[in-house]
Amino acid sequence: MRIFKTKWFAQFARQEKVEDSSLREAIARAKRGLIDADLGGGLIKLRVARKGKGRSGGYRMIVAYRVRDLAVFFYGFAKSELENIAPRQLLAAREIAAEWLAANAERLARAVSTNELEEITDEETSKPANGSPS
Repeated sequence: MRIFKTKWFAQFARQEKVEDSSLREAIARAKRGLIDADLGGGLIKLRVARKGKGRSGGYRMIVAYRVRDLAVFFYGFAKSELENIAPRQLLAAREIAAEWLAANAERLARAVSTNELEEITDEETSKPANGSPS
C-alpha cells in the first residue's frame, strides 16, 4: 500500500508533531477494518494520538482511502478545536478524495516531484510503505 500526505497536511503534521510512524499505524488499523468513520466516497476518518497521549483526545485525520492500495492524508484537526467537519466541508473532501483515488501512478509520481504530495516511507528501509521501490 502506498501512503501519501498532501503539502497542506504535511505542514499540519509538522506543526502538530504528528510523526509518520503514527500515520502508518493508523493505516495499519484501517487495513484491519478499524476505522473511526466511513464518510463515503472513498473517505475515512482515523484518530491519531497526540504524542504521549491516547487517540481519543488526539487528532482526527481525513483520508482518501482505497483498500490495500492507496491512502492520502489530506486534512487533520485536533478534537479539542473541532468536533467534526461540516456537511459542506464533507462534500469538498469527497471531491478531493475522488481526485486522488482516480490518480494513476504517473499522476502520483508527478505530484511527488512537484511537492504536491509527500510519500510516507517505511522508516527502516526508506522505501515506500508498500515495500516496493519507488
